[in-house]
Amino acid sequence: MNTPQPPTADILIVDDTLENLHLLSEMLTQQGYDIRIVKSGAMALRGVQAQPPDLILLDIMMPEMDGYEVCQRLKANPQTQNIPVIFISALHEVFDKVKAFAVGGVDYITKPFQIEEVCARVAHQLTIRHLQMQVEEMAIVQERNRIARDIHDSLGHALVALNLHMETALTMWNEQPDRAYPFLVKAKQLGSEALQAVRQSVSAMRDDPLQGQGLTEAIAHLIQEFYQTTGVQPNCQIHLSGTLSQAVNIALYRIVQEGLTNICKYAKATAVEIQIESNPAGTFLKLEDNGKGFQMGESRSGFGLQGMQERVTALGGSLEITSARDRGCCINAYFPVMGNG
Repeated sequence: MNTPQPPTADILIVDDTLENLHLLSEMLTQQGYDIRIVKSGAMALRGVQAQPPDLILLDIMMPEMDGYEVCQRLKANPQTQNIPVIFISALHEVFDKVKAFAVGGVDYITKPFQIEEVCARVAHQLTIRHLQMQVEEMAIVQERNRIARDIHDSLGHALVALNLHMETALTMWNEQPDRAYPFLVKAKQLGSEALQAVRQSVSAMRDDPLQGQGLTEAIAHLIQEFYQTTGVQPNCQIHLSGTLSQAVNIALYRIVQEGLTNICKYAKATAVEIQIESNPAGTFLKLEDNGKGFQMGESRSGFGLQGMQERVTALGGSLEITSARDRGCCINAYFPVMGNG
């Protein structure tokens, strides 16, 4: 049979029954996949760390460490959380489908195996993962383009101002050195600001701004930094019903980061609320403050609002920002379920 599939795929099969390993391996090898097999959960975790596969077929009933626990450990690790897991269960075994999906499984197949069903489910999940990776790659490219524009805009403005101050100082230097000095001081300040902007932009261009952390932990660090700077402790509630793709994690992190930066710089807020929730309908973010706010429709190029919009749009989501003078600001972002892992 010719089941549609991505050009190449590395599949890890985890089962303590040798017969099942050989049968599945033969089925999928004939479809052109690269197959690895292991007989225990512990061996699977080591193999995934050494070489992450594109897909895992995972038996539920195994000694020492069952499939549920293996899947939980994979989903708890940012480096492996986006690998799709298809559970394997025998028809006579008690199979908790709700638990299987709750721990992060994306599908299941039952023994005895039907070759058409196995190949179709495997190809389907690999296609989904392939499309998700394409979306993530597009989002990363757009993110880099946005950062490049930010560098051009912010750095260009600073360097033009610096150049004007230097020219003024040079003009006055011989005849009015006292008047030239403040212009040199300002030029030095502008140079320092430009250097800091470059450092921040270079840091932002790293592939993983979360630095291997989970989303909850990474946002906790942002909140701690915000508190240390402003003395305001944001109220944060994060409820994730499943694993999010890295692209969605980065977008959520960046929106919270930019939002808190704006509040710190402009809002003079005394209360900040952050809510992130994922459910079968998608992922939702709400960031609200009680600060100065601004009149909707005004140009807010320095607020990074365009960057927020670009991040959300790149993942097929929507963004709504509401604000008014002296009535705070509320940012609502939504990412559809297709952006989740």
